[in-house]
Formats: sequence, C-alpha cells, structure tokens
Amino acid sequence: MTRMLWDDDEEDDQEDVSSNASKLEVQADKASSQKSTAASSSGEGSASVSGSRSPARAKSSKSKVAKKRVVKEDKKSTDKNDLEKSVVEKSVLEKLPDEPGTTSESPLSIEDLNQWIAAAIEANIPKVWVAGEITDLSQPRSGHIYMGLKDANAQIRAVLWRSSAERLKFKLEDGQAVLAYGRVDLYSPRGSYQLVIERIEPQGVGALQLAFQQLYQRLAKEGLFDADRKKPLVRFPKRIGFVTSPSGAAIKDFLEVLRRRWRGTDVIIIPAKVQGVGAAEEIVAGIQIAQRIVPPLDCLVVGRGGGSMEDLWCFNEEVVVRAIAASKIQTISAVGHEIDVTLSDLVADVRALTPSEAAELVVPSEVDVLTIVEGYERRLTQSLQQKFDLYRLRLDSIARRPVVTRPEEYIAQRAQRIDELSIRIERAIDRTLEAMRLKLASSAASLDALSPLKTLERGYSLTRLVASKVDSQGVGDADASFLLTSSSQVAVGDTLETRLDKGLIESLVTRIVE
Repeated sequence: MTRMLWDDDEEDDQEDVSSNASKLEVQADKASSQKSTAASSSGEGSASVSGSRSPARAKSSKSKVAKKRVVKEDKKSTDKNDLEKSVVEKSVLEKLPDEPGTTSESPLSIEDLNQWIAAAIEANIPKVWVAGEITDLSQPRSGHIYMGLKDANAQIRAVLWRSSAERLKFKLEDGQAVLAYGRVDLYSPRGSYQLVIERIEPQGVGALQLAFQQLYQRLAKEGLFDADRKKPLVRFPKRIGFVTSPSGAAIKDFLEVLRRRWRGTDVIIIPAKVQGVGAAEEIVAGIQIAQRIVPPLDCLVVGRGGGSMEDLWCFNEEVVVRAIAASKIQTISAVGHEIDVTLSDLVADVRALTPSEAAELVVPSEVDVLTIVEGYERRLTQSLQQKFDLYRLRLDSIARRPVVTRPEEYIAQRAQRIDELSIRIERAIDRTLEAMRLKLASSAASLDALSPLKTLERGYSLTRLVASKVDSQGVGDADASFLLTSSSQVAVGDTLETRLDKGLIESLVTRIVE
C-alpha cells in the first residue's frame, strides 16, 4: 500500500477548492445554457455525458441539473450572504467561453479542467454515507484529520476538517470500521478526488483488527503469551538466524548495527516472503529450517520493516504464531516500527521494536563489554595488591614477635606460667574439699538431730503390730504389721513388738482400755 503524505501548506488550498464548488456550478450552468440554445436552433437533442463526445457537450447535459439546483437554492435562500454569492456567480457566467476546450484556439488550462470536473462531481454525486475501514490515519498540528477509507477491493482518500474534527466524541484509529457522511470533492492541485467528511460514526473494528483480537483471545487461553514460557537470550551468541526478505531494509539495518556492536557473531539469513500471499507459509518454513541447522543457532530473529496492518498481517497468522511458540531456539520478533504490534511480537521470547533494536538486544556492545572487562581487571589488580600488602604487614608483625626473635625466653615464660597455674589449681582443690567436708558434717548433724533413735534415747518407744490378722476363712493380711498410734488398732490376742533405746520387748494383748 502506498502511503499518501499530506503537506500542511496544501490544507488551506483544499478548503478554498471546496468553497468554490458553487461557483463552478454556475460556470457550468452558463456553458449549458449556451449549448442548449445552439442545440435547439439546429434541431439536435441535448447531449449526455459519454466518453466518445467532447468534454463541453458532456458538461452541458450534466450542468442542467446543477443549474436547476442553484436556481432552486437561490429562491429558497433568504440569507444576505447567499444573495451576494448569487450576484458573484452570475458575473462569472458572463465571462465563461461558449465552448471552452472544443478547439485549439480556446484550450482549457489544467486548473479549468479540474474545476470543470469538480463541478461535474458536485452536480451529479450527492452527499453519501460510506462504510469502510480507516487506514493511514494522520493528524498534523493544523487539527485536520487525513485518512484512507477502504474495503476489500478499493479505497479512497478522505479528510475531516478541523471544525468537524473538534466535534468528534471518540478517537479515530487505524483499523477502525466507520460510517462516514460527506461529499466527494476534487483537490485541484493534485487532480485527485477525496471524500470530505462531515459526520463520522464508529462501526466497531475493521475485519483485520477484529481477526487480530479474536485470534489473540483464543491463543491467550492456551497460554501462548504467558511470561513463564519465554526463554532467556544467550548472552554471547555465536550463530544468529534471521528469517526475512534478503533484499529488505530490515536485514541491512540489522547487519549494520550488528557489525558496529559485536564482531564475533555469524548471521545466517533464511530467505522468506514477508508480505502478500504465501508469506506466512514461507516464514513458517524458515523457522522450521532454523531448527535443523547444524551447528545449532543460539538465537533466531523473525521480522521485517514497517508497513500498514495489511503489509504486516502475515506475522499475525496463526501458523506463524504457533511456529514461533514451538521454536526450541530463543526467538526475537522484530516486526515493523515501534507503533506496530503483531501476535508474533507477543509470542516471541523477546520483542524488538525495530530490526535495529533486535541487533542491540541479541548481542552486547563490544565497547561496553571491554569497559566491563577492564573494570574487572582493575578491581582484581587492586584486590590482589591489597591482599599482598596486608599479608606483608602481618608477616612483618609476626617476625617482630618474641616467640620468633627469642624463642627460649618465650618458652621459659610459658613454663613459669604453667607452674603458677598448677599451684593455683592445687590450692583451689584443697579449699573446695575442705568446704565440702564442712558441709557434709553440718548435714550429718542435722540428720542425727531428726533421727527417731534420738527420741528413744530420751525414754520414748515404738510399738508395732507383728502378728498377722487372719479372717474367718484363714487368710492373713500381709499389711497388718504397722506402727500403732491408737488402741483401736489392735485386738485381744495380738502380738506387739516394742522398740526401746536398747533392745526389743514382745508382748501379748490381754486387755484393751479405751
């Protein structure tokens, strides 16, 4: 697609041409009137527009409608400006030649011819609604908006003047499907016609944009665009593959940047169409070939230069997206310019805004690497020097110590120190043993004071039951022997044992007194 560039200097000229449309209609009416007079006198019918007849006769038949239209508008108009306009148009009619351009003596200028065509367009094509998809949108500082409207088979340039653009409630974008209302106009300086839009309404996105969104949503559900599946690039690649057109600007820019940044890399160009019918299949074939190259590639770049959405569409094809996703080699997508986004950009391991940036991403800068290496070299040298100085100081310090200069004296001092410590240990042990003996004696005295034997020495005794109690069945109670504290604990006939300070007394219970 050829992108038409607009000059800001020509914008006002276009508005001037548009404002002269009614004047051209009046000029056409004058010529038509003169032609009708000549035709009625000779008995000829009015001529219609035909490729085999002269431009003047074609203009005569078509301008009748324009004349009736102008007369009708003059009758209905009550505005002062419209009345003044009619006066000017009538003065122009009087100056128009009877048959302009019919002979070599009265040729038409290019400007007159364009004005004549503009009048014919204005007279025969009313304001219309047009449905199409926006392409090549441009909005310079003047505030006017220029674009193309296209469908599957054709396109037309269109312009939205600033006065109308200021009333827009939505933002126009490339790929947007719209309904535009306006009139067809001829831009005389270039001799091209265009649609002057007065109203424009969104109709949703265009077919390509809609296809892009639908495919994106479907592939996103499969996880093809997830960040966790993307592979990191090799830091210092030795072999790089590039699937692109070998004659395009993309590979030239890529190689130029690569030569400037890093010279230790081989580039293998895999030719493929990057636009038009069959481009997607060739790109997929190129990606598959790259997987089989031996020795294997360290990185694979897929891309081309900038273009319209139609030009870049092959990089939105599902087969290309899946081929990039299935690549075992790290991939970089370098399609178009910074504003161009394709599905290949989203599925690749790394997206480069341009082929030149792809070269910057795939290899490091030789200058930067040398700077880093030199920095490491300086740091390593400084570190080794610092270590050397530190160990030299430590060695000098050790060499000045007495253990090195006077080892016998050092050993004698250490022996004396050992003797002192031995004496201190022996004394500490003696003090500890004495303290423990004293503590043991104190504890023994305390225990002796609490002993029951001491109580017996003062005249007390201990009495306990020694004979086993036997029930009616002749079974004795092993727990019957215990110290007595009450007369109710014994019965007549029980045997008691009384312990005195010196000796034991065994007695038989013959009577119990409560």
